[in-house]
Amino acid sequence: MTQVEIEYCVPCGMLERAQDVQAAILEEFGQGVESVALVTGDGGVFEVRADGEVVFDKESDEFDVDAIVESVGGHVGATA
Repeated sequence: MTQVEIEYCVPCGMLERAQDVQAAILEEFGQGVESVALVTGDGGVFEVRADGEVVFDKESDEFDVDAIVESVGGHVGATA
């Protein structure tokens, strides 16, 4: 089952953004994901990983909750 991690910069005040992404993923996939964990970080980090693979990085991607949820969706239900 898919494990999602959202690593966000605490000093930058990105908690609310991370919670928005977490809620959207849980609303879309519910029990289709094993977990959606918030991981504290610093240095401006905001990354979303599904099963260890980065599906969003604010350094290279434009922030769009719907696009992030869609990216995670490619991992939900996928078999190894």
